[in-house]
Amino acid sequence: MLQSRTMLLAAMAVLPSLAGPAAEGQDGEPLPFAVGERITYRARVANVGTVGYGAMWIEGPVTIRGVSTFLLRFDMRAGFGPIKASDRTSSWLDAGRMTSLRFAKRERSPVANHQEEVDLYPEEALWRSASGASGTTATNRPLDELSFIYYIRTLPLTLQAVYRIERHFDAARNPVSVTVIRREAVKTAAGEFQTILVEMRVKDSRRYEDTGVIRINLTDDARRIPVRIASRMRVLGTVVLTLESYQPAPPGRGITVHAEEESRH
Repeated sequence: MLQSRTMLLAAMAVLPSLAGPAAEGQDGEPLPFAVGERITYRARVANVGTVGYGAMWIEGPVTIRGVSTFLLRFDMRAGFGPIKASDRTSSWLDAGRMTSLRFAKRERSPVANHQEEVDLYPEEALWRSASGASGTTATNRPLDELSFIYYIRTLPLTLQAVYRIERHFDAARNPVSVTVIRREAVKTAAGEFQTILVEMRVKDSRRYEDTGVIRINLTDDARRIPVRIASRMRVLGTVVLTLESYQPAPPGRGITVHAEEESRH
């Protein structure tokens, strides 16, 4: 997906079964997403039109090293003519602490294929990949590029605020900057939504020469649904994902999360 992407984080308690009582957060704030949520998109490229489709959804709960997690999924397939690209990404999110425990990604395009599988150990501030690479994290609540998007949905998103976030598990990709740009209406196949536009600036030397920019329109309500995501992909150029349909999580699947402060200007 987002090339971009880059793409959401400490009480160290194990989450109870999601069908049971809610895990109490520091301020009792409920998350805007839960198991069962599904969002589908149409992918378009300027001067080309529709080039594919994408989806984000949440499965689970899935137990990772004794911790109950939300399994976040992202799948996009796009292309025109002989040019094809796909992105399948998964993140196992400890939603009570908002930290990722595992991350997997598989990208295919005409210019390069990429695959990675990473286990994150928040308590030890370490990560290890299936390829043998490893490193330390700058925090005991690390995120990956997919969980970052869900994490942004939990921020206050005050207009003109700039959040400097040192949460990516790969230290070389910090900080991630999130700027709240403005409110605006966005028309989609699922209707028109009042949204908050945020701009996410990410470091990823594999995808960008300098800094990658992802623009996300989130609904201006408690759900914070990403109704439009724009980012640049190699070969295809700037791809815009626009909401096709939204399926909310079934009642009773939500939990609450601990409050936290990120540095902001």
